[in-house]
Amino acid sequence: MTRLAFFKKQVVPLDEAKVSIMTHAFNYGTGVFEGIRGNWNPDENKIFIFRMPEHYERFKASCRILRINIPYSVEDLCEITKELVARNGFREDIYIRPIAYKASQAIGVKLHGLEDDLAIFVTPLGPYLEGDSGIRACTSSWRRIDDTMIPARAKVTGIYVNSALAKTEANENGFDEAILLTSDGHVSEGSGENIFLVMKGKLITPAVTDNILVGITRDTVIRLAAEELGIETIERSVDRSELYIADEVFMTGTAAHVTPVVEIDRRPVGDGRVGPITRRLMDLYFAVIRGQNPKYLSWCTPVAPTLASV
Repeated sequence: MTRLAFFKKQVVPLDEAKVSIMTHAFNYGTGVFEGIRGNWNPDENKIFIFRMPEHYERFKASCRILRINIPYSVEDLCEITKELVARNGFREDIYIRPIAYKASQAIGVKLHGLEDDLAIFVTPLGPYLEGDSGIRACTSSWRRIDDTMIPARAKVTGIYVNSALAKTEANENGFDEAILLTSDGHVSEGSGENIFLVMKGKLITPAVTDNILVGITRDTVIRLAAEELGIETIERSVDRSELYIADEVFMTGTAAHVTPVVEIDRRPVGDGRVGPITRRLMDLYFAVIRGQNPKYLSWCTPVAPTLASV
């Protein structure tokens, strides 16, 4: 099976989608991207792409922040993606990666006066964090980059060096994931996930002003908690010490889904097992993203694999 990508305004074999080593984004990190999940439903024989318009709305906002102009509306991007997913023919969970970037072959640190381009690829992706029974996390010595340095609300390629440093530090010290704090010591997010605490029957999650990425999965969980479980979410600054006294902790993200955290800094979270509220949210979430909950089908875009040729 030849894997396909969208590159230079057309669908091409993935191994032909290449850029020069002089490309501005390759040298300076001047690109933005999204991560979009497609979830395989074998009963329907379709992939359900989850909240694709919302992802592309955020993608377009990231483009505006980095002064990247691409000639595609959200609707255009959704149609391109549906075609690409269908023609790749995957019958498993997938990850969709659109990236818009400064494409000029140029030396110089700037954003203006450069060519822009768009590429999209699709790849199979199972669990990002192997954590159905819970993961072990640590607070990182690396601080979350501040919005006054690089806009945290945009998925800028270069900003993820911050995440990579924290993730590698955590893994090399025996943990599954890192938790980054802000420069003033408040909890921000994981290396690629938002974070929630369960305390006294309510959800607590860091505020947008704590340099988080405003996650699509974060919003999904907040809405499911309210609409299905009657649980309120409080968005506010969170102290590090609150991680140690929370009843439950979990992380959310497009790649990570809803992942329970059962240990932080070698201290058990709650009783050290997946908590009941986290478990209920996981069950709800996984049914929704596979198109198995009729109430939330509007969040899903079904695509049948076709294996069409280039």
